[in-house]
Amino acid sequence: MRKKKVINTDIVLIDIINFSLLSTEQQLEIINFLTRSYKKVIERMLQNAKIDLHELILGYIPTGDGFYCILTPKFRGYGSILGLSFNHFSEQISKKFSYFAGLRIAVHTGPINQFTDILGHDNYIGTGLNDCARYLEIKDFAISTVMVSTQAYDNFKRFITVHPEYNQLLLKREFKKSPMYTFRDKHGDEKKGYRVWLRKSGIITPPIYKF
Repeated sequence: MRKKKVINTDIVLIDIINFSLLSTEQQLEIINFLTRSYKKVIERMLQNAKIDLHELILGYIPTGDGFYCILTPKFRGYGSILGLSFNHFSEQISKKFSYFAGLRIAVHTGPINQFTDILGHDNYIGTGLNDCARYLEIKDFAISTVMVSTQAYDNFKRFITVHPEYNQLLLKREFKKSPMYTFRDKHGDEKKGYRVWLRKSGIITPPIYKF
C-alpha cells in the first residue's frame, strides 16, 4: 500500500461543556443547533473570501459532543482566528438555551494522515488530533477564551506578519493573550499554550488566495 504524505496543519476542536450531563433531547437539540450555526458561519466566510469549502477545510470529524475542524495547509496560522470566530457564537447560543454551559475551543498545529474509512469517506487520524484534545484538559478553562498551543500560536504570528491587515483588525477588536500556560496532560506529557480572546468579538473572514 502506498504511504500517504503526512499533513501538518491547523486543527480547531469545539467541545460542548457538560454535554454528557444533558438529557438525550437536549443533546440532540444543542448539537443540531450548533452544527447548523457553524455551517452558516463557514458559508458566510467562504462567500466573503470567494473560495470553495475544500480550499479552506480538509474535513470535519464529529466527536459526539463537538467536532474537529481541519484546515488546509494553505491556511495554516488562520486556525486561531477561526477559533475566535467560532467562540463568538457561544454567547448567542447561551441566550437561546438556558441549559447550555458554554464551549471549550482548542487550536493546535500538528501532523495528520488522511485515510478512507469503512464507508468510503475521507477521514483523518494522527497525533495532531490527539494533541489538540489535550489542550482542553487544562484546569479552570475559561469559556470566553480559546486555548492555543505554542505551535499554533507561532503559526498565527507568522500569518499576521504575512497578512498585516489581520494584525490591524485584531488590534481594533482588542486581541488579548494570556501568559504562557504549562501543564501536564493525562499521559504526563508537558504541554504549553496560551489563552487568547477578543474584547470585541465577531467573525473574521479568511484571506482571499488565488488557487
